[in-house]
Amino acid sequence: MTVLSVVVFLPLVAAAALAVWRRPGPRAVTRTWIAVSAADLLLVVWMWTRYRGGIGYETRARWIPSVGAGYHVGVDGLSLPLLAMTALLFLVCAVGSLRGTRRVRPYAVLFLALETVCLGLFAALDLLLFFVFFDLSIVGMYFVIAGWGHGDHLRSALRFFLYTFLGSLALLLGFIGLYLGSRPRTFDMADLTRNPPLAAAPGAAALVLLAVAVGLAVKTPSFPFHTWLPPAHTDAPAAGSAILAGVMLKMGAYGFVRIAMPMLPGAWQRYAWVFVVVGVVGALYGALVALAQDDLKRLVAYTSVNHMGYVVLAVGAAGLVAGDARAGELAVSGAVTQMVSHGLVTGALFLLTGVLWDRVHDYDLGRLGGIAGRAPVFAGLTAVAAFASLGLPGLSGFIAEFQIFTGVIGTGGPGAVTAGALAVIGVLITAALFLRMLHRAFLGPPGELTPRVTDVRPGELAAVAPLLAASLVIGLFPRWLLDVIEPAAAAVVSLVSR
Repeated sequence: MTVLSVVVFLPLVAAAALAVWRRPGPRAVTRTWIAVSAADLLLVVWMWTRYRGGIGYETRARWIPSVGAGYHVGVDGLSLPLLAMTALLFLVCAVGSLRGTRRVRPYAVLFLALETVCLGLFAALDLLLFFVFFDLSIVGMYFVIAGWGHGDHLRSALRFFLYTFLGSLALLLGFIGLYLGSRPRTFDMADLTRNPPLAAAPGAAALVLLAVAVGLAVKTPSFPFHTWLPPAHTDAPAAGSAILAGVMLKMGAYGFVRIAMPMLPGAWQRYAWVFVVVGVVGALYGALVALAQDDLKRLVAYTSVNHMGYVVLAVGAAGLVAGDARAGELAVSGAVTQMVSHGLVTGALFLLTGVLWDRVHDYDLGRLGGIAGRAPVFAGLTAVAAFASLGLPGLSGFIAEFQIFTGVIGTGGPGAVTAGALAVIGVLITAALFLRMLHRAFLGPPGELTPRVTDVRPGELAAVAPLLAASLVIGLFPRWLLDVIEPAAAAVVSLVSR
């Protein structure tokens, strides 16, 4: 067993132990949760320091040999940054749950099990294994929203489950199509990438790409498959929203880069323009709808549609046949960087909305105002997170978006230039909506709910600060991250353009 398998299954072992061993009290349960998540993060950091390119920490084992499915895991420049981001987010969510969480034991067990599922998906190199983790993530988050949410949380949890489960069924059909089209038949992702199935059957490849794309688009979420997202976020607990936006949305986006592009390169080239259009529409739609929100948490939720639209735009542009290969590599590198940046920044924003809910049990911007005078640290953290989300230079969002727009426009052709120019408008709208939010909630005269707002507590600060610090480090010193991502991005683009 490699260290990667330990990283994936350590949280699940801890979850099983906490579920069976009933003696530890709530604080001991939370401390165990924090210790296990911290150990997992340290192991990922150790893996990063020893990673030397290609597929590392690989493990293969027989699982269902009759259909060519196995336990095959490993990491490369696409998955390692997402593993690190996932481990960090689960750790800060554990830290943020030190105080005020009801029914701590099942909550910790669910999050630890969900951590294994999320880490396992990014490590999976077998389609069937990928699908198992993909589906289990839906179940875990359903119980988080249903059990610890607020508002109409049962309805939101059911809507989330039905939408994303239907998407996973479409994804399964696509995976079966890839399996049936492979020679020899296999679910192994490395084999399918080396020898893409359905290369001689463009019609069948188009149908398989449609099924895979719909399944991944629901999870991303891309317009028009996004409608489950706002209610799920609004009614989920803060830590649940942070994991849902920071980690689980990346499962769909990661699937485009890991599965759809390299395994169906011909179909991806033919229909790349569809993904470009969907990405532009999602970026603009998400920003415009977020601008119209008076509910702070729904505002942040719709910015996820906007930011993930940039990712879909980038991977679509990388498939344009007439495009420049170097520009395509830059676009894919920007897409992966955006996944990491969005996870850190939006995770922080949702944890900060949790602070507000803890104080006033409302997200209505119309009832807030002047918070900066009563809670300056809270206001400062929110401002930094907002500026990172809108792409201010010096923070991670700028690095990601600069690569995406440069890569998209650089792929050439009037269509790519137009798409890039339209997507840039989304950045302007995002800047406007966050500045409007900061003005309404934190500046000006006090609102109706402002007297109930107090500043962040040490545990809340310890949860949010590492995410913003990581965004700052990436924004100022991105080379250590890009050196890992860029070779893998170049490999994906070379596979699509072959």
